Formats: sequence, structure tokens, C-alpha cells
Amino acid sequence: MSTENEGNEVPKAPSAPPVPVDAPAVSADAAHSVPSATSQHASAGTGAGAGVGPGTGAGPGAGPDAATTATTTTATATGSGAWPPPPPPAVPSYASGGGAGSGWGASYQSQDPKPGRRRGGLLAGMLAAALIAGGVGGGVGYWAAERNDNDTGSTTVSAADTPADLKREPGSVAKIANDALPSVVTIEAQSGSGEGGTGTGFVYDKQGHILTNNHVVASAAEGGKLQVTFSNGKKYAAEVIGRAEGYDVAVLKLKNPPGDLKPLPLGNSDRVAVGDSTIAIGAPFGLSNTVTTGIISAKNRPVTSSDGGQSGKSSYMSALQTDASINPGNSGGPLLDGRGAVIGINSAIKPADSGGLGGSGQSGSIGLGFAIPVNQAKYVAQQLIKTGKPVYPVIGASVSLQQDSSDGATISREGVGGSEPVTPNGPADKAGLKPGDVITKLDDTVIDSGPTLIGQIWTHKPGDTVKITYERDGEEHTVDVTLGQRKGDS
Repeated sequence: MSTENEGNEVPKAPSAPPVPVDAPAVSADAAHSVPSATSQHASAGTGAGAGVGPGTGAGPGAGPDAATTATTTTATATGSGAWPPPPPPAVPSYASGGGAGSGWGASYQSQDPKPGRRRGGLLAGMLAAALIAGGVGGGVGYWAAERNDNDTGSTTVSAADTPADLKREPGSVAKIANDALPSVVTIEAQSGSGEGGTGTGFVYDKQGHILTNNHVVASAAEGGKLQVTFSNGKKYAAEVIGRAEGYDVAVLKLKNPPGDLKPLPLGNSDRVAVGDSTIAIGAPFGLSNTVTTGIISAKNRPVTSSDGGQSGKSSYMSALQTDASINPGNSGGPLLDGRGAVIGINSAIKPADSGGLGGSGQSGSIGLGFAIPVNQAKYVAQQLIKTGKPVYPVIGASVSLQQDSSDGATISREGVGGSEPVTPNGPADKAGLKPGDVITKLDDTVIDSGPTLIGQIWTHKPGDTVKITYERDGEEHTVDVTLGQRKGDS
């Protein structure tokens, strides 16, 4: 809103116009003292007599210079019979006292009328009357404008009062958010040294378990402090029950859980389709109870992220990709579908200033957010609640984690720490896989790197049988592999 005109006071218009006064004819004696036509001018038609109010004619500051710009009939007095008579005043006599250089126009001094000049006096009187009529129009116009400005009437249309018991449609974002917010919490994690951060979680069950990301609570996992805040502002102390670094999943337990906990319903992430509506809830940059919306923009997106530098280890997921705005602080919060069911845990974003995913930068969302599918998160949470440790499905072979090639996942020539690259009598060994083989597909999913292979394997459970396609010496082979298991984070 511009305020550059504030303080410029508009002069008030008169309450009533004066009575017209006939302009006198010029006497013979005065004829010698009247200036020539080139110097005697008067304003008529565009000044106060224009009938449009003070904003258009000779307004404030329109002195003699302004008057000379208004073309009007001028004459030189040649004697007592000079015609036409002197022009009427540029403005009514009531304007600022008629003084020279006043805010309304040039000055004018009346003279005594002379007999025998009826025609000139009559015409002059008519001109003066017209000028005064213009002044009346200007005054009325200004008065009407001022009255309109102060009028309290309105032409807007007000909606009917919203009823206190308004019920929103079951599938609306407002209804879903209203139902879900009481079950979403903001997590404050603090390490023993005082360092920490803020993330999100949600109520998993009525026993007081909270599901979130490992990287949200990693700093407080050993000797730290955890505090959980609900949307109503109530705070509760919490502790870590178990966490899985590889899955980036953690489970907390409220130390004094309230009796009215309402777990969020869990959906089926396997049935999610690209284009489905999504709703993300969390505390981006510490702004608790923030709701954003979008769609599923991709499925089975291979994503590698870190835990924020706490252990230096990475997590792998075959993620749900969404364009719902997700920022630092949304981590661990629920990604809901159009029914309000949890389909994923918001975990990583691709920041604009980084080539990687889930980095430590604090840049905002560019519409590329990634969530752990809830089917996987649910399986991991059950293991953590039951044993406190995660269980990972494995093929029993080490693969290169370099992502600079799209040829597939290559089984390493050497194992980690001098171990065998293919575990003897393990799943891969039993299926006939050897070091140097390049795995290109797992079931129907194309494998372009080691992290992609790991993420796809971890969508399964130990004991599942998968079909692996690999290349050896330029030839393609397909084998069935029954997945083994590894307990705990190594």
C-alpha cells in the first residue's frame, strides 16, 4: 500500500456559494492604466468554474503562472466604450480571500459600475454567474466525494455465519488434517553434550510407541534426552526402544503415556499409485503441526541417505517420491493418503544446492521428497518393539556401492574387512553367484547400482524367494535366491 500522498491536506470547499456580482465596465480614466491584452488574463472553463471540483481545475498552488495557461477571452481597454468588458475573476471571491498568489487562483478587484453600459454589464454578469455556477458544481462535487468517503455503507456481500458444528467432507484435507494432527508429535532430541535437533513422529499404538526416523533420535540414543510434544502442547519424556540405521527407522516409548492415545491408521504402500494424493504433516524448521499436500510423483525410487553424521552409516530405501513440501524437521512424520491412512514415513529430500539426497544442508523443498513405504516401516517397527534390534534380509554377497554406473550391481572381488565377497553356503553361493557377476534385475525391477539392489532386497523379508538376473562373461542368466537374514546393525 502506497503512503506517498499521506499528509497532503485537501482544502475544504465552501459550505455555500456566494451571490453573483455584476462585473463592472472599465472607465475611460482607467483605460490608460489597464495592461495590454498580452498581460491581462483570467481563467474560465478549466479553473474552479469547470464544475469538477478542486482536484481538476486551478488547485492548490495554481497562482498566476497557472492562470496564464488557461486560454480565455482577453481584451485591451481603448476607452469608455471598450468591449468586451473586463473578464470575470479567475475564481469566486470566496476562494482564500481572493488574494494574489493564493491557493486557488489570481486576484481580482471589483470596480464601480458606470451607467450606460447595460449590454456589457449584462454579459459580464452572465459570465460571472457562469463562473459562480462552476464554483457551485465544484463545491458540490467535492462535498459529495467527501460524503462518499465517510459513508459507512457497503456493497460487499457477507457469507452466512459458519456454524460452530460445521462438519467437513470426509475426504477433504481439512478433515484429514484435523483427525491426524492429535496423533502427530514433534520430537526434540538432545545428546549428552547438549547438541540435538527437532523432528517428527506419530503414534504407532495405544501402548505409547512413537514411530520416527533413526536420524531424528540418533543424537539422543545413548545418554541423551528425548521430549515429545503433541499438537495440544502437552509434553512427555520418551526413550528409544530400538532403531535401525539401515532402514532409518526408530521406535520411541512415552514414559508416561496418556490414556487417550489415538494411533494413526496404517495403509498399504504396495497399492499406492503414481498420481495419488498425499498429505505430509510435520515440523519443518521447527514449525510444528504444519500440513502440506501433493501427490505420489514416483514409486520405488532408490534413495541413499545418512543419519546426519552420527555414525557415518547410510540407509537405503526404495522410496515413495512426493511433491508435497517436505523440509528439515519433517523427518519421521507421516505421509498420508487421500483417506488419512499412513503410507510412508517422510525421510529425505533432494536439496537444490546439493547433488546428494538427505545431506546435512538446510535448504528447502524443491518438490522432491522421499518416504519409507509404510509396509517396510511396519515390519521394522514390529521387530524393534519385539527384540530391540532390526532384522535385514540378505543375499550373502558384497556389492559395490559406487553409483556412477548404470550397468547394474557388481558383486565385489573382495569382501569387507578381508572376508569372502560371497558368503560360503549363503543364499548367493547356493544360487551359483560369483564375484564379478553383474546383477541387472531383481524380479521385474531394473537394478542400476549397488544401493538400488540393497534397497530392493530390503523391501522383502528373510525367507522370501526373489528372481535375480545377472550377466557373466557377456551372457545373461536368471536364478532364484532365497533370502537369508542378518540381525542388528553391523
